[in-house]
Amino acid sequence: MASADLAAPTAALIPDQGSSARRLIPLNGVLRMRDADALWPELSAAVEGIHDGTVTFDLTRVSVMDGGILSLLLHLRAVLAERGARLDLSGANERIAALIELYGGNDRVVRPAPQRAEGLVAQVGRATVSVLGEARLVVEFLGQMVVAAVNVVRRPRTGNWHDTLPFVEKTGVDALPIVLLINTLVGFVMAFQAAKQLAAYGANIYVADLVGLSVTRELAPLMTAIIVCGRSGAAIAAELGTMKVSEEIDALRIMGFGTVNYLVLPRALALLLVVPVLTLLADIVGIAGGMLVASISLGVSRQAYLNETLIAVHPSDVATGLIKSAAFAMTIALIACQQGFATSGGAEGVGRRATSTVVASLFCIVLIDTLFTVFFRALDV
Repeated sequence: MASADLAAPTAALIPDQGSSARRLIPLNGVLRMRDADALWPELSAAVEGIHDGTVTFDLTRVSVMDGGILSLLLHLRAVLAERGARLDLSGANERIAALIELYGGNDRVVRPAPQRAEGLVAQVGRATVSVLGEARLVVEFLGQMVVAAVNVVRRPRTGNWHDTLPFVEKTGVDALPIVLLINTLVGFVMAFQAAKQLAAYGANIYVADLVGLSVTRELAPLMTAIIVCGRSGAAIAAELGTMKVSEEIDALRIMGFGTVNYLVLPRALALLLVVPVLTLLADIVGIAGGMLVASISLGVSRQAYLNETLIAVHPSDVATGLIKSAAFAMTIALIACQQGFATSGGAEGVGRRATSTVVASLFCIVLIDTLFTVFFRALDV
């Protein structure tokens, strides 16, 4: 049966330079994993209470040692390192020395340096670099989309046209109920909030101007884009992200399919077609919601409300909203597809990219809406 003799750690103190001491603990015999249960308590007791200096296990008289016992010794080395002490293995024969080398027993255990809390400036800088990096990727992806679109225009047969109508149904027809409901309520709330103030000045009829202009120029395209962003944008990013992590996109690329032509352009074209149409329908139901409040709370007849709306709202007002909605649609398509293609890390990565799609799209939608508003104001449109 294998045996191992241990000297008590205080029985062989060899003075070292400084205040620490070298503790020499000899081992002997044949050391195999089946003896670990009996050997481990002795090894633990041998290094008990040691918090500094160096502990040396002398393997001169050890003829055989397997990986299980060496793992115990290396575990003890890590324990001692946490206490501030070192463990050395010396005197090993050629075979045991090779095993120690294989297990990395000659590598010193480096105590992890305490992590310092990241400062506010560092956090802001890291976040800024990350945002700029994502913006650079979006711009690069936009270039790829433009190149692919030009190629499809030159050679229409290369386009994936048969997938466009299914995406129109998913992003447009299926989103119609929620878009109509939300925009009806928006027109209703707008008129309801203004009813008291307008009634105080006897300007009940001007509720049609307020609702008509605000809905057609701002609220309908903005609310429609927000709904499409949260519904279709996240779905596109999740779908493409799942294809990316499951390597389906790589498979399409290997088979010679242009991934941007085949996957991105049908989705972008579908959004470009449906979002302006949804916005136009949102204009109608938003005005209808305001008309309901005007007829109930302000005593304005439906005919008078419609006549005032036609006077106040010009085709240019509707056109500005449709232009904004087209820009919003391309923004959502660009960000959603780029985030989907950039997915990595399995299901967690898919969820993270879907969330990033919604957040980035909302930010860009509000920013683009602000720029368009300033631009149209400068043109007096």
